[in-house]
Amino acid sequence: MSEIESGGCQCGAVRFQASKLGRPSICHCRMCQKQFGSFFGAFVTADQAHLTWTRGQPMLYRSSAKVKRGFCAKCGTPLSYHHPNGVELAIGAFDHPELFEPQIQVNHHKRLPWIDHLFEKPAYSSPEMEAFFASIESFQHPDHDTAEWPPEDDQ
Repeated sequence: MSEIESGGCQCGAVRFQASKLGRPSICHCRMCQKQFGSFFGAFVTADQAHLTWTRGQPMLYRSSAKVKRGFCAKCGTPLSYHHPNGVELAIGAFDHPELFEPQIQVNHHKRLPWIDHLFEKPAYSSPEMEAFFASIESFQHPDHDTAEWPPEDDQ
């Protein structure tokens, strides 16, 4: 993918633009589970020469002797995975994550034992739950670049 794609953290303190993105994947290792607080981590490979942090920089946490993981110091959003061969960006941090369908699973043997059956579970909704979610006023950064954030009248 050679188009310029943008993304960033939930609060808007860190934003990036990237092109020449590579293979999207999910990783089942325990470190990715812990970093994302989820069942796996989802990443797309990035060319460092075509990655620009346009607002702020991720904080880096050394999760092992060979890997650093980037995140927003203000809101905690996972952003990047830095390893000896390059960098990968969190798919969920992109403004359009739907563009990055994972193509492979890494560390498949480390997956949670029930993950293969996860999407067989019934979907649940209720009028009360829908009303609650409809009533939420989001303070999240919008899914596009902004000249400044938060807006001046919210600071």
